[in-house]
Amino acid sequence: MSVYKIITMPDTILREKALPVKSINSGVLRLIDNMIDTMYDVDGVGLAAPQIGVKKRVIVLDPGDNLISIINPEIISREGEMTANEGCLSIPDIEGLVKRAERVKIKGLNKNGEEVVYDAQGALARVFQHEIDHLDGMLFIDLAESIRQNKVNI
Repeated sequence: MSVYKIITMPDTILREKALPVKSINSGVLRLIDNMIDTMYDVDGVGLAAPQIGVKKRVIVLDPGDNLISIINPEIISREGEMTANEGCLSIPDIEGLVKRAERVKIKGLNKNGEEVVYDAQGALARVFQHEIDHLDGMLFIDLAESIRQNKVNI
């Protein structure tokens, strides 16, 4: 497997809409494996294909208790509301207070091409929404009520 460089702002691919995956082939499976390796290498909890320069609708996430990869994900329902700080691997050293749905239902395909549905709430719902936003060219800073830069002392 391979670890890719994370694409950061102001790279324009982060603002483009990713294209649906039409068939799950060895290239897509390799992409998923490489995204997982990259996410773990940078200690992320989620990663969307555009963040490694690939304009496909694929996300991987692991908020700490299970690894999920999903192809062509879409949010089919939203409930409730929660506000919390978010950061992003593609926008280093910035955090923002973002309002999102407390609970979401996500539909997509697994690596075998089978339809999967996730009913997520709390942190998992937040990660799903954040990563799916990447597929639509939207970043957390677009939704943030406030933004702050993390200062690093060297």
